Amino acid sequence: MILGTLNFIPETESRRLEKLHEYQILDTHSEDTFDNIALLASQIFGVPNAFISFVDEDRVFFKSNLSSLPFNEVDRKHSLCSLAILHNKVTVFNDTYKHPDLMDSPYVSDKDGIRFYAGAPLKSPEGYNMGTICVVDSVPREATDEQLSMLKTLSRIIIDKLENKLRYSKGIKSQINLMNIALHEIKNPLASISLANDILTKDSGMKDKMTIMIKSSVSRIQAKLTELLKQSEEDENNDTILAIEQVDLREVFTKILNNFELLASRKDQVIQLNCDDDLPRINADRAKISDVMHNLVSNAIKYSYRGATIGIIARKVDEMVQIEVHDEGQGLNDEDMKKLFTKFAKLSSKPTGKETSSGLGLSISKSFIELHNGTIKAISGGKDKGTSFIVSLPICYNKEEVVIQPLSNY
Repeated sequence: MILGTLNFIPETESRRLEKLHEYQILDTHSEDTFDNIALLASQIFGVPNAFISFVDEDRVFFKSNLSSLPFNEVDRKHSLCSLAILHNKVTVFNDTYKHPDLMDSPYVSDKDGIRFYAGAPLKSPEGYNMGTICVVDSVPREATDEQLSMLKTLSRIIIDKLENKLRYSKGIKSQINLMNIALHEIKNPLASISLANDILTKDSGMKDKMTIMIKSSVSRIQAKLTELLKQSEEDENNDTILAIEQVDLREVFTKILNNFELLASRKDQVIQLNCDDDLPRINADRAKISDVMHNLVSNAIKYSYRGATIGIIARKVDEMVQIEVHDEGQGLNDEDMKKLFTKFAKLSSKPTGKETSSGLGLSISKSFIELHNGTIKAISGGKDKGTSFIVSLPICYNKEEVVIQPLSNY
């Protein structure tokens, strides 16, 4: 066996570490499940020491430590596990003293150091070796093929345990995200209902118009909650399915103008719509595109000053439709731009009419746009110079070009 160096780093290291951190196993307390697996490994080989290790960037963390070592991590450069993760088969040293390059490790060269080592890699479903389940002794030994095969089986059991914990964690996260999305999506319709009710109590002449607005807002809430409840019943790893149909964006914009007319007028704001005469229909999920537009226009009203003009511009650009929502609000600084589309981002701008913000809307919008193989970006001249959000959507939706994201990523 050609050993190489203990300091060797595999080419896929960054992706391996990303998967390792996703498991959230580093620096966690010992658990009976893992300790029992390590104990079984030591019994199979008849050795006093067994470990379940995870190889981090510059250290090796022992999730299970059945030995006299008083600590639960060692330097990666001195650990034989850093060698074992370089191979998909079990790494075995029947007598480490027969391999001079291993003597650089103090855990080998010290008195009562490692003489026998057998480690099976913990291979993730993506093919990355996270660490090892290994057995160790201070005297040389010979390992049988049956023992090594059983060690390999134990390594697969460990990975199965980690994947199950990861799926459970994602399931909880998915449900929390659904709740957050639901709370965010019903805020605007509820605000419209509340405002319409206030006007009805003061101006009976607005009855018909307010009745239509209330009915529309309630229908929107019902539809959104029905959609979210349906999603919550599905497995969190299922792909998000788009309900693709022919969408006339003019109809979407008209409904938005009707929904936000009162909220804008409350702050003496005006919403102007400018669409190309030949604006084509697009293949899209009407509900999700409507959600995106609702969020962008709501933000424009929320962060613009009293008396501002908000513009919605839609045009055809090559094989795309480009939609711009422009406001005369507080603008964005460089720091805002860096975290603009992240969940729960706190930006420098503040609502100008005592409205509230969850920090979820732009993150959700970006997810919906990318599901359509589109893009969304923001342009701002700086503080108090307004902001433009520009959405580009393909006229013809091509499912093969889209990377579908699980709901838990929203």
